[in-house]
Amino acid sequence: KAKGPKGKKITLKIAKNSIRISFDGGRRLDLSKMGITTFPKCILKLADVDELDLSRNMLKKIPNSIEKFQKLRWLDLHSNQLEELPKTIGTLQNLFYLNICNNKLITKNLPEELNLLKNLRILNLGLNCLECIPTSLGALKELKELGLFDNILTAIPNSVKKLPKLKKLNAERNPFPDSIKKEEYVDPIKRIETLYLVEEKDLCCSCLKTCQDERDKLNKLKNTIPSPSKKPSFPLLLTPNSTAKDNQDQWRLK
Repeated sequence: KAKGPKGKKITLKIAKNSIRISFDGGRRLDLSKMGITTFPKCILKLADVDELDLSRNMLKKIPNSIEKFQKLRWLDLHSNQLEELPKTIGTLQNLFYLNICNNKLITKNLPEELNLLKNLRILNLGLNCLECIPTSLGALKELKELGLFDNILTAIPNSVKKLPKLKKLNAERNPFPDSIKKEEYVDPIKRIETLYLVEEKDLCCSCLKTCQDERDKLNKLKNTIPSPSKKPSFPLLLTPNSTAKDNQDQWRLK
């Protein structure tokens, strides 16, 4: 059996040197773009960090031991080769940001426990292989942004679309039926598609009166708007073509 790439081994020393201070003062363990193929067990000794970045690696699995990171508020796993998520991810009750974009996730490998992340604000599931979205995600009442782009979705559950705080939903490049596309991207502006012109003799008395009244209103409005003078004057502007008319000798070349 052919073995996959060995990947870089992460030691505790490397992990400690990869801790950064985030803009809000939290401690971020940044192991992105390190060529990691397996979850480094040594980082469990640093489970008190606030943020964990394992993005842009070659991880295929996140172990159940992720539950050790109980202080975690920010978890970035995007651009790996994840085919499933552990059920214990639902224990990370402080999590407000979760990015699982650009992996190999299918719907049946999305744990139902995701709906336990009651404080989640941002969830990115884009660029995966999701055939449908679990209706249970409608339990994420604090969710503000949801990425579902570039999957194979044909519908989005109402329980998700109608989340009370959802402000941004990106579901582009999914094979939605035409009827759903029209529903999702309906133009909120009512437009006049056809304009019919008729002569006065073809209108009934009431319609004619209505049109005349509207025309009178427009005329009154035009009369109330001051119109600029036809010949603007600039009394303080001195030019040869204006003041020189009174004394042209001053402007002639000698």
